[in-house]
Amino acid sequence: MDKNLYMDIHIIQTVPPSCVNRDDTGSPKMAMYGGTMRARVSSQAWKRAMRQMFKELFSADFIGYRTKRLPELIAAKMYEGHEELDSEAVGKTVNDVLALAGVKAGGDKKSTLFFASSQQIKNIAELAVKYHKDTFSKESKKKIFKADLEKAVNDNPSVDILLFGRMAASNVSLNYDAAAQVAHSISTHTVSNEYDYFTAVDDCGEKDTAGAGHLGTVEFNSSTLYRYATVNIRELADNLEVNELKMAVRGFTEAFIRSMPTGRQNTFANRTLPSLVYVAMREDQPINLAGAFERPVVARDKGYVEESKRILAEYAGKVYADYVAAPSKAWVVGGTCGDLAEQVNLAELLEMIEQETGRYLGEGK
Repeated sequence: MDKNLYMDIHIIQTVPPSCVNRDDTGSPKMAMYGGTMRARVSSQAWKRAMRQMFKELFSADFIGYRTKRLPELIAAKMYEGHEELDSEAVGKTVNDVLALAGVKAGGDKKSTLFFASSQQIKNIAELAVKYHKDTFSKESKKKIFKADLEKAVNDNPSVDILLFGRMAASNVSLNYDAAAQVAHSISTHTVSNEYDYFTAVDDCGEKDTAGAGHLGTVEFNSSTLYRYATVNIRELADNLEVNELKMAVRGFTEAFIRSMPTGRQNTFANRTLPSLVYVAMREDQPINLAGAFERPVVARDKGYVEESKRILAEYAGKVYADYVAAPSKAWVVGGTCGDLAEQVNLAELLEMIEQETGRYLGEGK
């Protein structure tokens, strides 16, 4: 494939009173943009929600585990078909093979989270069993197994590793560059946080007891968000087969559209779906359209959603006229973008994205 292909996803989504992503003080995250304070949801929070939804969209062997408990996962795989292995010896073997591969993962304070696919865990476990049963000296086993272990940790990455990347400070050769980028979501308008003062009554208190058993406050806001993510389909294609690639791009899109971070969800029941989804396929570069909202939207008597939709479409048209060509393909769900995009529903959008990804790989030519 000689040409690039980027998929940009732009979303307008209204969220009622909520605290989906809070800072270290418990306050909803905020950002200064265009000279005014905006509601903000970090990219990390939304990527976590997406990875949780991946469990619904992909089979277990297509996704990975980001954990400090990698040794436990490997040990469990080692016991499959080898129940006779001694637990203490297995623990030592796992630590030895991970050290050989340059991975610091375990229960101690120096260990870090490590992202590994199901297939990588299985392959490491198989090598660990051979390492355990090998009768050569430890130094000899290092020479025999080191290259194979590094290959086992690097090969067969899961789709979430390819999309979101992997960093291993202990061994940079194990790093994966992310094929997807997710922006921090910001409100299209100025936002001020509010406080909910609440009380809780003691169900078993004395009948003549006045007052509450507990008093508290929860900080929250409501907003109409602009959300953006982009996927480098060419980079993904270097590591996935045709059907896997189509599944990955479709799954990423669906998860980005439908997921919601879970902060204080039981308190606010704030899970919504987007009011507008605009997807653009580009061959030059990804383009974030947050500049549409540098000047905050003013609600007046029509709310923020419809005006945010209009401003986004207007700004996109101006960017295409002044700086870059219009997308090679574009679709919109939940509204219109004039002649910039074909209007479809969500099911049709996912089918179109899958078909366009296939065409990029030469299907149907």
